Amino acid sequence: MKTVISSWLLFRLLFQPTAVFEELSETRPEPHSVFLKFVVWLAIIPPVFAYIGASNFGWRLGAAEPLFMPSGDLILVSIIYFFALLFAFVSTAVVAQWMATTYGARHSLGIHFALVTIIAAPLVVGSAIHLFPHVFLNIVVLIPALMWSMYLLYRGLPIVLKISPERGMLMASALIGYLLVAAVSFLGLTVALWGQGIGPSIGI
Repeated sequence: MKTVISSWLLFRLLFQPTAVFEELSETRPEPHSVFLKFVVWLAIIPPVFAYIGASNFGWRLGAAEPLFMPSGDLILVSIIYFFALLFAFVSTAVVAQWMATTYGARHSLGIHFALVTIIAAPLVVGSAIHLFPHVFLNIVVLIPALMWSMYLLYRGLPIVLKISPERGMLMASALIGYLLVAAVSFLGLTVALWGQGIGPSIGI
């Protein structure tokens, strides 16, 4: 069984998703290899796009004037964004591995790292819209990207982890439930900290 994932695997998702999942199901990748070869670089892309867009255009909320942050605050927010994405990736993979025993799925951490990487790829591509950070446009682009990621999760999880479609659907739904709770908790924490004055200053 192969332990290395081809760099072209992510680029074939658009046209051959089933073939990509079948190829991944026959591999046993090492978690550190997936993390260093794919995850770190994919996690860098959205914060870089967000920094470039926000520093040049500011965040636009409807018809109001764009909101700008000081350069230092913007760098800090981008760094936090990067580490938040890394945490989201690792925690999702670990939770998926923990669920694997319940659903009779493959248990190696490396394969869960690889699966989460594949699922996150459309969101990374969609993050290009951060280059023009208008809230409405970002929602319009990122919602379809999120739907594509969910489609890949439901379609690919049973193939990659070698379980029945029924068990795969249940496990995928449980993972989505975890991600929703984590996302709402992160937003709540952000709002609470900002309400206490811990956060970047914004100017018009």
